[in-house]
Amino acid sequence: MTQIRIAPIKPAIEMELLARIDIRVGTIRGVDEVAGSSKLVKLTVDFGDHSRAILAGMKRERQDVQEVEGK
Repeated sequence: MTQIRIAPIKPAIEMELLARIDIRVGTIRGVDEVAGSSKLVKLTVDFGDHSRAILAGMKRERQDVQEVEGK
């Protein structure tokens, strides 16, 4: 039987440090294959005021990587 290891909880960070972090939420508008890669896909993410292309190593994590489109 495999034993599950739980990582310890990290200490909380100061609010001043948190205020310096730029966190954005976007909608995945497109998922494209990366030629020659067994892991990477190119995500086109819409952040409202701009879009970005982001490479993500998620081919082996999902049976259908297209399912993230629109999320």
